[in-house]
Amino acid sequence: MQARSAVAVLLLAACTAGQPPVRPEDLKAPRLTAALPLPRLRLERSPGRPFDLATEAQGKLTFLFFGYTNCPDVCPLHMGNLAAALKRLPPDIRQQVRVVFVTTDPARDSPERLGSWLAQFDSSFVGVSGDATAIQAAQRGLGMPIATRDSEVPDSGGYTMSHGAHLWAFTPDDSAHVVYPMGMQRDDLAADIPRLLRLWPRH
Repeated sequence: MQARSAVAVLLLAACTAGQPPVRPEDLKAPRLTAALPLPRLRLERSPGRPFDLATEAQGKLTFLFFGYTNCPDVCPLHMGNLAAALKRLPPDIRQQVRVVFVTTDPARDSPERLGSWLAQFDSSFVGVSGDATAIQAAQRGLGMPIATRDSEVPDSGGYTMSHGAHLWAFTPDDSAHVVYPMGMQRDDLAADIPRLLRLWPRH
């Protein structure tokens, strides 16, 4: 009986004037078995410009991704899909969304490099870097594998990195209820964003 009441409250809270109610089952993304709280993440946008995820994400839908700008496939695909999804949404929805890209390759991803790379997708995307220990701690807190450096790539003058490929969606209630795996379609992201904002609003 208690579970049914909780569902009813959720549906009621999600229902706004002129719009049908939204159910968690309507989401395209896989649900987590238990909601994950927003991790403690204090890094830097640039030297002397601190970044506190709790402050940045407050009252917003925040997509969090760990990757690197020299990534040949996963990172540009996720960022490209997110940018395309956001462009399909009305301005009042877009302004409630933040995208935070945490580099797993701070040795090469300078603030300038992060900024110019992300601007190719959307100038509002935020790139952060910092101490490798803090970045690894944030990954562990989310149950992610720690990003590792692979061997040198012949004739490229560089290296690749193995890192988690999923995109976290932290809703305005400061929790993640779903996670987007590699290959999630931009149409599905665009459909889910308004639903996520309605399902788990700020407390």
